Amino acid sequence: MSNLILNLKASILSVKSQIPHDIGKILLREALQISCAESCTGGLISSRLTDIPGSSAYIKANFVTYSNEAKHKILNVSQDTIKNYGAVSKECAFEMAQGLFKLTGSDIVICTTGVAGPTGSEEKPVGLMYAACGYNDNIQVREFKLNSGYSRRNMKFMFSEEALKFVLETIK
Repeated sequence: MSNLILNLKASILSVKSQIPHDIGKILLREALQISCAESCTGGLISSRLTDIPGSSAYIKANFVTYSNEAKHKILNVSQDTIKNYGAVSKECAFEMAQGLFKLTGSDIVICTTGVAGPTGSEEKPVGLMYAACGYNDNIQVREFKLNSGYSRRNMKFMFSEEALKFVLETIK
């Protein structure tokens, strides 16, 4: 019985949000390409976007740059930025987006970095995420503060939902 409930909850989460579909429609219509670089979302944004049939027409490249080393080596985030501001910072998110634009040449990029839990710090609590969304090299960074009571899995989903809303708002 509990497996049925868990499967039902998972199904509800996956159909609850139409945002990946809406993003896909716009990207197809406008012939735009998107790329993702994810840290705290661990590839969930990429997964949700690629769940849409035909997404290969608009997804150019996606990366999970979870470690500081990956952020630096793949996206060219400055080691000084990581040292001075931390990986979970607006500065890091911005540099992730800059690096992703240069690496992929995509029209749109979305990058995430944050604290999914279960532990954080006073300065960077569980539920803090920075997302950088860029469209034609114009990059905006937003800070999100979610309820720290979510499980890690739910936090990642909520982070991905906020990031996808940010993308949709940017391309509309």
